[in-house]
Amino acid sequence: MSRDIIKDLRINRHGNYMREFSGVHVRSEGTENQKMIIAGQPIVFNQETVLFQYEGVDYKEIIDSQALNNTDISQCFLKFNHDDNHVVARTKNKSLELEIKSDGVEIVAELANTQSGRDLYELVRTGIIDKMSFAFTIEEESYNKETHTWTVRKIGKLYDVAAVAHPAYDQTEIYARRLGEVEASRKEEVEASQTRERTLLENKRKDVLARLENIK
Repeated sequence: MSRDIIKDLRINRHGNYMREFSGVHVRSEGTENQKMIIAGQPIVFNQETVLFQYEGVDYKEIIDSQALNNTDISQCFLKFNHDDNHVVARTKNKSLELEIKSDGVEIVAELANTQSGRDLYELVRTGIIDKMSFAFTIEEESYNKETHTWTVRKIGKLYDVAAVAHPAYDQTEIYARRLGEVEASRKEEVEASQTRERTLLENKRKDVLARLENIK
């Protein structure tokens, strides 16, 4: 995988991470008031997702079930494809509601009666759009070298949830930051191995010199 084609699609132009999960669907609320209601699950807990493959190894990520315990969701938006020009609901005015459950986060949104809102509702209703994603910041995470898995333990802020046409993980330009971490870790391992080899050679040299000294 060439480094010059790898970019971090978990990081958008605001420096946030993006993660794709599950689906979105229209929730029937009756036709009396003609509200456009959609529901979905943008975040799933404790589920391994392959971020990328590097030198034949799958590198994965898990969102811990406690990761959103103290997350700031006060200014979270619902968007189409994470586009600021297509904002259709928001937690601040309660048109977007998020519920943290044992298996993930579920959302219910009453879409704004705008062109973007009407378009998104129709795309979801007809099944053309059926995936969700979310943009967030990582406050704390860990990495297991044996399983090549990152675990996101604390999400600092949830910027938006989005109905998306193309999941971020289906793209070819993926995860420069993660790849950088892998390469840095491997560099450390190589340097440690070289240090051990140099120490071993130096000890052998000293042993040979000591034996020659005894012969004299």
